[in-house]
Amino acid sequence: MVKNEPTTDKGGQTRSHIFQSALELFRQKGFDSTTMQDIAAHARVVKSAAYYYFPSKESIIQAYYETVQAEQERLCEEAFAQSTDLKVRLATAMHSKFELAKNDRRLLGVVFRYTGEPEHPLSCLGRGTTDIRSRSTQVFRNAIAAEKLPKDLQELLPVALWALQMGLLVMFLYDSSEDQLRTRRLADGSLALTIKLLGLAKLAVLKPVRTKILALLREANLLPES
Repeated sequence: MVKNEPTTDKGGQTRSHIFQSALELFRQKGFDSTTMQDIAAHARVVKSAAYYYFPSKESIIQAYYETVQAEQERLCEEAFAQSTDLKVRLATAMHSKFELAKNDRRLLGVVFRYTGEPEHPLSCLGRGTTDIRSRSTQVFRNAIAAEKLPKDLQELLPVALWALQMGLLVMFLYDSSEDQLRTRRLADGSLALTIKLLGLAKLAVLKPVRTKILALLREANLLPES
């Protein structure tokens, strides 16, 4: 279970208490069945206080995703400091997200329901989640930082790995195998294949192909401008 960082000020403690109370209800009753009134009552605060810190249930889910992301960044930073092995670093980047979300798959699924609503703050490809996408991609960028790669591949690979993780997270939500073992094995197999193909992708003869892919991604606004 992901936990908030400890807070010392009263306002921060109140916010954290409301946040944790909301997560408890979401886990017990589900996101749709829980109201802001329920959250306020469970946290033993007035409804206006709950709305002061979180204007909607969606904002609580957004805070949850940010908390998960921050914890993943912390775990990966520690792991990357201990190993320069690409296989280990990529596995850590991929599986850490699974580990953090494994007991909250229903909460994780809320973000995917708004995929078709670009303006919704929780849309996984919308403006409201831009920062989370950027930080998630940065985790993979940090994972490959120790590798000697062409500059264009340094740009391409983190985005490709982030896209792979997003696809695997969808499977992760539906995976009924114990500890979502099918998804985890698929992740390991995909990463092993990625590492093998990386040697080929680095070849100078493929530079025009990499350049074209980069241009397409930039045109689709999936990469920052150089």
